[in-house]
Amino acid sequence: MRNRGSFLTEQRLPESRGLDAMSTEQILAIINEQDARAVAAAAAARAEVARAVDFVVEAIRSGGRLIYVGAGTSGGLAVLDAAEVPVTYGTDPKQVQAIFAGGLNTQGQFADVSAEDSLEEGERVIDQHEVDGRDVVMGIAAGGTTPFVHGALRASRRRGAKTVFCCCVQSFSGEPQADVTIRLLTGPEVVTGSTRLKAGTATKLVLNAITTTAMVRLGKVYDNLLVDGQADGCSKTWDRGARMVMALTGGEYDGCLDVLRRANGRVKHAILMHQRGIDFAQADRELTEHDGNLRACLGD
Repeated sequence: MRNRGSFLTEQRLPESRGLDAMSTEQILAIINEQDARAVAAAAAARAEVARAVDFVVEAIRSGGRLIYVGAGTSGGLAVLDAAEVPVTYGTDPKQVQAIFAGGLNTQGQFADVSAEDSLEEGERVIDQHEVDGRDVVMGIAAGGTTPFVHGALRASRRRGAKTVFCCCVQSFSGEPQADVTIRLLTGPEVVTGSTRLKAGTATKLVLNAITTTAMVRLGKVYDNLLVDGQADGCSKTWDRGARMVMALTGGEYDGCLDVLRRANGRVKHAILMHQRGIDFAQADRELTEHDGNLRACLGD
């Protein structure tokens, strides 16, 4: 078993010595101060994150997928991000997926923690998902050494996929090969080794940034408005959709809500229908011709 005592995520934070003897506000102050380092660490890795985004955009445009692989907190954050993308952007759930080592049970708890120690299991799940050269596989391991993640990245490279390795430790011997490595150097945790703290926060920031930026690049956003979301979920989303149609067409609220309903809650279609006086079918044809890009349809 590897001695990981020298890894940043396993070291002890001097500022939190005596933590259990502190007051509630003192503990919170230390946590808040350390959380700021997560933001700085994510910003320092911007160039590598940008490369990962470009891989994801190309993958989805070519019919491929972004597949996260992780265990523990890293895997849980991957599952959360993969679950949020289709709900937010109306994408096919297959386009962004997460593989959690050992799976989750019906209560959302880790089903088989020991699975993360298996290099072979990581390789097997990649073969099972039939990863190919169109895909991007992103292995996430805050502490860097998770065998399941290493195996998944190794198998993905063998199958021709682009690979991204995201960790919160300095470079080390035996780390997995990847097309890009995102290194979030957040340092020792307030509670030693508890990477659900600032390492997890930095990882969540990066996952948010990758999928958000990729969706913007793929035409899911016009200006800073989420025009590719589906508005027919609840009263809040109908209202938000109608206000987006108003903002981009200058129309009155009731009229914009009406055209949005005729567009089956699809905001981009409603905007084109309102602006051009066309029906849903024509709006759909124009969007298809322009790969779903509203700016291109409007000639901006």
